[in-house]
Amino acid sequence: MSFDLPSVPTKTHRDENFPVASRLIAARHRPAVLAFYRFARAADDIADDPKLTGEQKLAGLDRFEAALTGKIDDIEAARPLRAILAERGLSPRHALDLLHAFRMDAVKNRYENFDELMHYCAYSAAPVGRFVLDVHGESERTWLASDALCSALQIINHLQDCGADYRKLDRVYIPLDALAEAGADVKALGAEKASPALLSCLHRIAAHTDDLVQIGKELPRMVQDLRLCLETAVIGRLAQILVKGLLHRDPLSDKVHLSKPHVLVLTLFGIGEGLAQSTRRAGSRVATTGKGL
Repeated sequence: MSFDLPSVPTKTHRDENFPVASRLIAARHRPAVLAFYRFARAADDIADDPKLTGEQKLAGLDRFEAALTGKIDDIEAARPLRAILAERGLSPRHALDLLHAFRMDAVKNRYENFDELMHYCAYSAAPVGRFVLDVHGESERTWLASDALCSALQIINHLQDCGADYRKLDRVYIPLDALAEAGADVKALGAEKASPALLSCLHRIAAHTDDLVQIGKELPRMVQDLRLCLETAVIGRLAQILVKGLLHRDPLSDKVHLSKPHVLVLTLFGIGEGLAQSTRRAGSRVATTGKGL
């Protein structure tokens, strides 16, 4: 079986809903984060390519894994990440987990319940945050909050794109039991406007997602790197506002995204929250040290 793999991703980090290796991240860490992102985006393009069969997608993703682990060297997007992993002594585990998620996308178009969706997010979303934390040398104790925030970002994206995913890829991330409970079915996702039943379902999923965002908002106070603290605070703030929009709006008829000016304002608020978290954490350390004297 032979077919051409995409040489470059169809999107860049500037096209995403949330910051990817923004200027808040220290310059020494940005190349690693961007290498991971570009590898993930190029592999994701295979899983989302409507022209490829499921078998072809799996074969392509196998080649990405082989390139990442050094068995072959013909995947351009894998080279920078492989080099950075070797240079920093990092495991490829998080990138391999992402490939597992993309393999699911290649063959799985429906999710029965929220637990199944969260299982998918454990491979499609959580590894992204874990990799960034590893790059910064953060403790694995941060993973629970990071997993929640990254899963929330993933589900926000699913809700924003639920109509397009169904129409273009016949892929439905909205749990089938939630649709059935609301009295809706997957065909309703093909409409230009959500029916009352579908809208009720989507709002319920958004409420679940808001719970994840609240857990994830604990992350900034847990990370030790100040710049990463600010980055995660900004991301948490953006996620909170997007979920609020998804709780009240129809993603089929209304593009639930943030304008650049809105993102800028929220970024400033997020930086302020991150600085406050960092200051409180530093004060707590001083107080604890003082008690021990």
